[in-house]
Amino acid sequence: MNYVIVYWSRYGHNRRLADRLADRLRERGGEVQVFKTDEVDAAALPDADVYVFSGPTEAFRVQRDMRGFMKKLGGMDGKKYGIINTHGMKRNWLPSMEKILSKRKNMEQVAAADFRVGKDDDGELDFLEDWQAKLDAFADRL
Repeated sequence: MNYVIVYWSRYGHNRRLADRLADRLRERGGEVQVFKTDEVDAAALPDADVYVFSGPTEAFRVQRDMRGFMKKLGGMDGKKYGIINTHGMKRNWLPSMEKILSKRKNMEQVAAADFRVGKDDDGELDFLEDWQAKLDAFADRL
């Protein structure tokens, strides 16, 4: 299977998720391309069996660059996708991402996961759960 992963990351969390997901998919024999939103044209993404979009929540919305990228997607009718959202709240913004991709772009969702971020025991900004196992489960659904 061919995968395209597109992410936006300010503090590196979505980058970590994209990199680990790419490793897992490659271990399973997949061909994976990973792009930050400013590295690829949303209207002309490479062809793939599944697209993954990973972005944070900022100011109570999906981050502006990721939201804009998804809105500019072209030629995605009927394509499969997975979505990842990182956030520091109890509420995730996966439904907002799904609305853009499923309703506006007529894509088919196959997987979704959210990852809560906050200060860990050392006072560092990090994932607040077993993010690796959760991401591996997400990869299984793709």
